[in-house]
Amino acid sequence: MKPLLRFQLLFFLLLSVSQVLQAQIPQVPLEMEFADLTLRIHPQAQREIQLDVDALYRNPTYFKLKADRVNLYLPIVERELRSQGVPEELKYLVIQESGLVPDAVSTSNAVGFWQFKQGTAEEVGLRVDPQVDERRSIVASTRGAANYLKKHNAALNNWMTALVSYQMGLGGAKAYFGNQFAGQKVIVVDRNTHWYFKKFLAHKVAYQSSLAIFTSNGSRLSEVEIQGPTSFASLAKQFGVSEAHLVEFNKWAVNGKVPAGSFTLFYVKSGGLSEGPVASQTQPAQPTQTATTTVSPTYKSANSYPKISGNTTKASQRNQILVNNLEGVQAPTNTTTNELSEEIGMREKRFLKLNDLPETEKVDQGAYYYTEKKRPSAEADTHVVETGETLWSISQKYGIRLASLKSKNRIRKDADLRPGMVLNLKEPRKRGEEIPVYQEPVSAPTTPAINQVTTSPVQSKEYTPSSPTESSHTVRAGETLFSISKQYGLSVEELKQLNGIGSQNLITVGQKLRILIR
Repeated sequence: MKPLLRFQLLFFLLLSVSQVLQAQIPQVPLEMEFADLTLRIHPQAQREIQLDVDALYRNPTYFKLKADRVNLYLPIVERELRSQGVPEELKYLVIQESGLVPDAVSTSNAVGFWQFKQGTAEEVGLRVDPQVDERRSIVASTRGAANYLKKHNAALNNWMTALVSYQMGLGGAKAYFGNQFAGQKVIVVDRNTHWYFKKFLAHKVAYQSSLAIFTSNGSRLSEVEIQGPTSFASLAKQFGVSEAHLVEFNKWAVNGKVPAGSFTLFYVKSGGLSEGPVASQTQPAQPTQTATTTVSPTYKSANSYPKISGNTTKASQRNQILVNNLEGVQAPTNTTTNELSEEIGMREKRFLKLNDLPETEKVDQGAYYYTEKKRPSAEADTHVVETGETLWSISQKYGIRLASLKSKNRIRKDADLRPGMVLNLKEPRKRGEEIPVYQEPVSAPTTPAINQVTTSPVQSKEYTPSSPTESSHTVRAGETLFSISKQYGLSVEELKQLNGIGSQNLITVGQKLRILIR
């Protein structure tokens, strides 16, 4: 092939890949609806908001973690906002405030799902004392936030300014906006629009798109009224879950104990997750239909990584937590590396080096970063690559240097990663050794556990289906295209083609899907 033709082909391929990746990120429209308002987005503001949307999607692993929490908690948020007469669209504000982490703590000591300071929490009727902190209850805190926003909207007569008042207070919002937007139903969003509202719109655009892949018509969290005093140990036996599970979903019980009184207990219903929050439950990589023979080693679960210890209530401060037994911090907000490094008292150049980050990178709210050198090897032996992961996100997950991870596996770029690849985290891979690919058997009921890998050389082969028979599947609450495709040994694309499902991946509870049984 002539050099010019080779260059043109390479350019076309790169352009095509770029366009595919770009298509996965929702685009900010020039007009959208919010509450009872019509928003007209100026092109300059559109670009600004789009940058924030892109930043939210920049790290697929962290976006998935947030999306999992959204799927778990947002039905409850919607219900409570609705019951209080507050527009449901304000639900995206809780994602912006805390990433739906129940015990999130800001640098100004705001706590919980909706980030209330103690004084404000008490003003909206939340209980905050040494035994109970309702800021960490999704129901109680959402009711408090709804009352707060409703009161401010009554004073400001505009849901946009009421939303901004959540950040600056009612007095601050009155001083900032005056009567400029009172009663207005059409708002022009431009470069002068308050940054907090534009940040909210970025979360709305980013997560309303991801919500389309979820199918739940209600909450996957079970809520039950209990009477204290009692212990989580006895409640765990009663509801068939672990004590750790109840503690994780009921952070409102400050000391892990239920005091005297009536309370709402939360746990994941049977048939859903059995241990820990959704955010810590990563799905096994989707099997590919064309790539490799499967290997079936016994794995130790990697869901426990990163391992976090220390004073997690002050995780955003330096010298408070350990990430995989290394000093680290948790980013309190979506911000720049310069702002975060300045906040924790570290030179930006060193922060970037410790975390294998380029100068232009931003940090993601809720993500963990290191404040001391990562190790040349991880504590875990191996890692099975999941859809959307990058070499960098894997290196951060285990506290292994990015260069070491690449070197051990003789892999240099993200484009070479495939779901199911078993990467070495301790021992270097021998020259010429194939990277094995793990595929969980469709019939296996349990999640593979990641420990030691015993593999034989993996041979590529073409996929040839054997006389498939057609069946159907009725979509249940909580299911996604991914989970259904995995259940029947199909790819997501096959499932979409069989059922004429478009790019939005939208399915609904009760919908019957065509399935091929091989």
